Amino acid sequence: MNAIASERRRFGYRKIGILLRREGIVVNHKRVYRVYREEGLAVLRRRKRHVRVARGNTPPPVTRPNERWSVDFIADTFASGRAMRVMTMVDDCTHEGLAVEPAFSFPSLAVIRVLEAVALQRGCLPRILKFDNGPEFTSHAMLRWAAERDIELHFIDPGKPMQNGSVESFNARARDEFFNEHVFTTLDQARTTAGDWLADFNDVRPHQSLRYRTPTEYASTFTKILTSQLSAA
Repeated sequence: MNAIASERRRFGYRKIGILLRREGIVVNHKRVYRVYREEGLAVLRRRKRHVRVARGNTPPPVTRPNERWSVDFIADTFASGRAMRVMTMVDDCTHEGLAVEPAFSFPSLAVIRVLEAVALQRGCLPRILKFDNGPEFTSHAMLRWAAERDIELHFIDPGKPMQNGSVESFNARARDEFFNEHVFTTLDQARTTAGDWLADFNDVRPHQSLRYRTPTEYASTFTKILTSQLSAA
């Protein structure tokens, strides 16, 4: 019984009893149950996870970095005419660009991979993700991943892109200052130059809305505030 249970960890005593009978061990089901309990083989119930979903144009205000990330896509083409899809992402608090990731297509698993990669760089995932109602965001894979990571998904209303204004503004800058200024021949070239532009956007380009500071400089103010609060405590 222990050998069967170790191999099939989600089997209860009834299924284990059936497999025992197939091995030629005929035992009353009550005895199977008694030994099953005594050996501590009871299947632990999995904790059901629920994804928290919000809709509409009234997300809570953000007060710290990594509280909410907004995600969207830009369409572009290579010099050959082949379509390219670019995943963009910003931190709604600090205005930092978090991703400009070109690809030929972006299924849900690819979106999740980018989110995990950005989280690895920043040390955490956000409390809230905000995006439109595209299939890559509403898929079972995305909902399951968000539930496992305890992330709230905020979906804007269909046809209301300005409810996701922070990333829409970022997209406008990316379109005007980057994509309209380059012609791409390969995916590797697009990714490399996109990375360079993103670094410039965050570390060099002054932002009027941030009193002409860079997003990196603005983000550092939160670190200084937190450090002073800890020192005072």
